[in-house]
Parts: sequence; structure tokens; C-alpha cells
Amino acid sequence: MAKYGKTSKRKVKRAMHEYKSGKLKSGRSGKKVKSRKQAIAIGLSEARRSGAKVPKKRATKRSASKKSRKSSSKRSRKSSSRSKKSRKRSTGRRSSSKRSKRK
Repeated sequence: MAKYGKTSKRKVKRAMHEYKSGKLKSGRSGKKVKSRKQAIAIGLSEARRSGAKVPKKRATKRSASKKSRKSSSKRSRKSSSRSKKSRKRSTGRRSSSKRSKRK
């Protein structure tokens, strides 16, 4: 069974044609596309929007590294919060010390 449909092939072909002629521009900025890979990505994203048969996007290396960073930061937060004393204890000590000074 084919991964990509006919319409997705057409969209990529059209994007590559524009890229080669120097007319393909990227999204918001409107800058000319200079890499072949980005031209293919633009064609595939257009095909996805139109509802063509295209596989899902792969997870990028950046997003995978972000996930590991988040989990490690959560671990460090948990361990640091355990070592801290509760607020109730510290406020209780303050109020008791104030009482003894007043008398």
C-alpha cells in the first residue's frame, strides 16, 4: 500500500517547480525558499491541508530533547521541595517567639 496519494505527489511536484524557478516563498515572512528539503516540506504541508493521503509528521529531535529536559526539571523541583520546611512550622515558631518577648 502506498504511503502518499496522487494529490500529494502533485502538490510536491508543483512546489518543487516553483522552487526551481525561484518563485516559491515561505509562510509569513514571504522569503524565498533556498533549500530543497523545505520546498518538499511546503508541498507536503499543502497536501495535508487539502486532505490528501500523507503520513503524519515525525517528531523532531528538538521536541524529543525538550521532553527530556522537562522531566528532569520536574524531578529536581520535587527533590528541592521535599527538603524545605513547611510554612506552618516556620510561622508557628515566629509567633511563639513574639509571645515570649511580649511577656
